Amino acid sequence: MRLGGFRLGMSVARPHRKITPRSHAFALAALAMLAAFALAPLPIHAHHSGAMFDMAHQISLTGVVARVEWTNPHAFMYLEVKNEKGVAQEWAVEINSPNFLRHNGWTSSTVGPGDTITVTGAPAKTGARFMHGMLVELSGGVQLRS
Repeated sequence: MRLGGFRLGMSVARPHRKITPRSHAFALAALAMLAAFALAPLPIHAHHSGAMFDMAHQISLTGVVARVEWTNPHAFMYLEVKNEKGVAQEWAVEINSPNFLRHNGWTSSTVGPGDTITVTGAPAKTGARFMHGMLVELSGGVQLRS
């Protein structure tokens, strides 16, 4: 039943609106945006997985820095570490983002090629020479979270 532009029913009376092509297009666009956000990958969760590292069995490596990549989402250091036979092997060490590192006292020149450092962290579960570094000790004894 209608009364002066209002429909009366079991609920509260509300004005009757005509659906126009423009309002229909707006509703579809809003729905499409919501679907896009819901289906978009979540980078926060995507790159912070520690599943590839053996977090329960941390190791410490001492070596000479070959190079540093100060990049997002994670910085990397490559160390020349001597194995038990004295042969140098390259280890890739993933550390946190440059933004996180800056908040913990790092700059892009804190560690550079030729520096001898000790890194403590979680090695790769696969046995590859790759680890997630959590603490870096510089040659002068300064320790920085990574």
